[in-house]
Amino acid sequence: MISFILEQLMISHCSYNLLIQLFCYVLFQASFLVLITLANEGTKTISADHKPVALLCIGCSLIASSVLLLIKSFWKACYKTSKLPKNTTVALVLFFEFIVSGGAAILTIAAMPHLDIVTNVTILNGVAIVSALLQVIAQCTAKERNRFIIPCIAAFVLLLLGYVLFLVLYITKNPTDTKMAMWVGLAAGGSILVSFNWWESYFRLISKNSSSVFLKSLCKDMTTCQNVLHIISSLLRIAVTAAVLGAYVPLSKMDWKILKSVSSFETRVIVITVGVQLIASALCHWFALAACKMHALRRCFILPLYLASLGVMALKNPTKDAIANFSSYCGVVVNNRSQSLTGSVKSTLQYQGSNLFSNALVNRTSGSSLSWWLVCVVHETAMIYLCATMWHETYDEMMKILISMFRLDRHRPKTEPKSKDFTFEAHIYFDDAFEHVEGSEESHLNSYAKNLVEVIIEVYGIFTSINEKFFKKNQNIPDQQIIRTSYGGRLVITMPFGNKIIVHFKDKELIRHKKRWSQIMYLYYLLGWKLMKNKRNRRNLFLLHQKEKHNTYLLALDGDTDFQPSSVMLLVDRLKMYPRVGAACGRIHPTGSGPTVWFQKFEYAVSHWLQKSAEHVIGCVLCSPGCFSLFRAAALMDDNVMKRYATKSTEASHYIQYDQGEDRWLCTLLLKQGWRVEYNAASDAYTNAPEDFKELYNQRRRWGPSTLANVVDLLGDTNVISKRNKSMSKLFMFYQLFGIISAILAPATICLLVAGSLSFIFDLDSAVALVISVIPPIVFLILCFKLKSDTQITIAGILSIIYAFLMLVVTMSIIGAMIKQQTILTPSSMFVIVMAIIYIFTAIIHPQEFQLVFYGVLYIICIPSAYLLLTIYSMVNMNNVSWGTRESKPAAGAATPPIATQSATLARMTIVLTHLKLISTPTAKNTLQKFFSCIKCKNCNQRSQEEQLNVNQDNHMIPESAQSEPQPQNTIEEEEFFVELQEKYLKPLPDDKKRQQTIASDLKDLRNKVNFAFFMLNALWLVATFTLQLNSSTFSIKIPKIDINLHVTGEDVQIEPIGFMFILGFATSVVVQFLAMIYHRISTMIHYVAFLDTEPRQKLEEKDYRAGHRVSTTHLLKMLLTSDTTATTITAATSLNVTYTINTI
Repeated sequence: MISFILEQLMISHCSYNLLIQLFCYVLFQASFLVLITLANEGTKTISADHKPVALLCIGCSLIASSVLLLIKSFWKACYKTSKLPKNTTVALVLFFEFIVSGGAAILTIAAMPHLDIVTNVTILNGVAIVSALLQVIAQCTAKERNRFIIPCIAAFVLLLLGYVLFLVLYITKNPTDTKMAMWVGLAAGGSILVSFNWWESYFRLISKNSSSVFLKSLCKDMTTCQNVLHIISSLLRIAVTAAVLGAYVPLSKMDWKILKSVSSFETRVIVITVGVQLIASALCHWFALAACKMHALRRCFILPLYLASLGVMALKNPTKDAIANFSSYCGVVVNNRSQSLTGSVKSTLQYQGSNLFSNALVNRTSGSSLSWWLVCVVHETAMIYLCATMWHETYDEMMKILISMFRLDRHRPKTEPKSKDFTFEAHIYFDDAFEHVEGSEESHLNSYAKNLVEVIIEVYGIFTSINEKFFKKNQNIPDQQIIRTSYGGRLVITMPFGNKIIVHFKDKELIRHKKRWSQIMYLYYLLGWKLMKNKRNRRNLFLLHQKEKHNTYLLALDGDTDFQPSSVMLLVDRLKMYPRVGAACGRIHPTGSGPTVWFQKFEYAVSHWLQKSAEHVIGCVLCSPGCFSLFRAAALMDDNVMKRYATKSTEASHYIQYDQGEDRWLCTLLLKQGWRVEYNAASDAYTNAPEDFKELYNQRRRWGPSTLANVVDLLGDTNVISKRNKSMSKLFMFYQLFGIISAILAPATICLLVAGSLSFIFDLDSAVALVISVIPPIVFLILCFKLKSDTQITIAGILSIIYAFLMLVVTMSIIGAMIKQQTILTPSSMFVIVMAIIYIFTAIIHPQEFQLVFYGVLYIICIPSAYLLLTIYSMVNMNNVSWGTRESKPAAGAATPPIATQSATLARMTIVLTHLKLISTPTAKNTLQKFFSCIKCKNCNQRSQEEQLNVNQDNHMIPESAQSEPQPQNTIEEEEFFVELQEKYLKPLPDDKKRQQTIASDLKDLRNKVNFAFFMLNALWLVATFTLQLNSSTFSIKIPKIDINLHVTGEDVQIEPIGFMFILGFATSVVVQFLAMIYHRISTMIHYVAFLDTEPRQKLEEKDYRAGHRVSTTHLLKMLLTSDTTATTITAATSLNVTYTINTI
């Protein structure tokens, strides 16, 4: 149902876009037509003496885009790189820009006012004759065969023929009219010069396909020095236009002095016309790009562009009588030139970056629009590696991610592919998958690993029986191979539609465990081994490798992530469109129940709605979460990314920055190398959130210090990053600096908020209220240094409840203050009202998530717990570098193995399969057989290659030699690769007690230093505010008090200057985030509409599946596979007709 609605939305949006685009084009052409009419000799609106005013307006319209480009380029040159170009590059750019600007000025200022409307429209529709010629050259120099070469040649020939006929017919019509011949010649010459406007786009294409080193060097220099070149070219265009205008007026025997005597009526007419023209041209530019991105070029761009010319001519009747047909209309226009009106200049003359269609005979694009559109429709098959890390996930959490993988397998099958946009392979890296059993020297799979195998079998059975009315015996047992590896074991499973899942069971005695090291393992294995293994003996290795790196992606997942195929494809589409995007993340939705989860739902919503959207628009996203993010292989393999990410923590700060927030650390490395990280709001993913107060505090205890460390690291390299990364300016870094300062001063700000409430409620002196408000945080801070972590969290929970009631009082006190003072124009009142309006409006433009705004009440009363108590807890426990979540104690009675070397442990490894007993259901005759594998450690040094065991559908163990068909296995080279990788990066860390004590001591020292600086800043903030309150009569800012009816009461409202500036700065950042969010929502809608247009349309059954409804197995499983069902969990599957609980979020 949702897909049907979105499809209709796409169609209606394209229709509206077509109408709006047509209206904007007509408005643009008509407004420019009015300006040309005002400069015509026969017009009566402006007298003949005042014609320089109309010509000046035409000149202003021409240079408007150059002025905007000059400001934009100057801004970038100041805050980013400003490398000077070579002299050759400058000369080339100035030559072509001089030709284009001179042609545009001659065409619109000198020639067009003397020609009729039909002639002008015809000339402007063929203004791309040089562009057509360059397009032919670009197609000819392309290495691959191109089917567009014939239309390009035909377009150029027809355009050339049109120019010849135009000159011949006008000159032969009246050979004695030398003035007309001059205007026609200027029009033809000017239009030809204007068609050089797209020289840069074709120069890049030609140099790319050429073997000339000189051309490639020029192209590279033009790219690296783009800002400086734009400044020079903009100044040149402004100067040339001003020179042509300044020379034409006296040559036409007009006087500039007449500008001083323009009447008010003429001024209003000109100002309104110019304003409408500029706004319409800007809208034309934006809608053209929107149509290009939505893959709706023909219906939303070409069609309105061409209909606009006919629409303008239809609106302008040259005679009083109605004209019955177009041919007679053209005849009247040509024969009555004294009343003629001119056509329009295309928006490319107003916005040089728009690069609109210029060829009226074939639907071909020019410049960046063509490049963008070709990338949208022409793709090579990409390779995506799904990389999930697991540790202690529950059965239901494993079910979510495996259903998502099998759903993607059905959506992009490998056996009978429906699309060739990408193929994928899923990898699951299971940390600490083995345990020691009492009385046994061998390692066995632990209960979590066994659960994973059970879930795989269950999900496989579901998806193989999706089109069946009954589950058939043995249909749910997948083909799989168990491979012995140097790091533990590997389970290779082929999903029903041909794609594979590879489960890597890691033994922490053989390989380093924890999430970051699992990521390093798959980064080096997938990118360092699999990506390069087939290209080691080929020629042109570098070019092949570069191409493969940019076309390979890694999707980082957590063990409980639930996602749809469309979410993956939206991220892939984003990275394919923009080569400098190194990573992209989606909208993460926390799942679960309880007040703790409700708080996180609103917190995640605000973070994505405002913060991530603002970072995406004005800079780069600083953190792409590891639960659902797509990374480009080329970005990960860049200098100082993978290698630096694999650095072992040797200092106290490394343990906080590297290991506590590994996803943020990886993004920091990408940003430093100049890669862009983006956020796609349409790509939804769901992950379990902590439901326990203790687990939430422990999670944020890791996130808080690591976020602070990484942001400070980025701010320390502001100059280098702003030059290397085009998306991160110094202004954006200042925005991040303000954000980190706000986070640091959050505890003191909360204390001030509580003090204000106490002062209002109990009528206390502000200084006394401030002292009372800081006593509980100081006591909690001291206790955190003395007590254990669990006790600290217990105390924080009690204080959180007390503060929650106090926050209700705070809210009521703000309302009471507004009523008592009879005004809402106080800083606190305005801040609360503006924030409420922003949040509500933000929720409205996120209609699918509007219900989350109701959790905002819980979020508000939990602010002291989140920004005061949690901040204190995370800072004081900074030295605790344990994971904090999903922790479990070793099984009782389990023997602790002695520390052994890697080779000695490998010598004891073997693989043994055990089987589950058959499970029968009381209502169904057929039984579903399940099995799981158990890996044990025995002697394995007898063979150089790894032995395999294959399990058939009857649950018999068959050795490799008995297989009728050879199965894939690890090669000697791959085994050597893993051994070398483990030895260099992933060797288990030795149990060095002395080293651990040293690190623990260093962590405490770092904790003490950071906490001293952190809380000292908060103390200084409080002391400064306290001092200002004591001397409020001297240092306060007085603002006239205005009542609810907006009448000045004569009283003043006193505000502390520091508090006022802080509130003003915070409000400014929120407003910036709000505006960026609106822009990001529009971009997301365009991207999603474009994505829907590229996907094959399928007819889906419109059934209403609601929570708790009784549905058949077949219908439920079909719903599992559609893109309309999100976060679906199966709670019971024991019969043919059962009740399922469907949680659709």
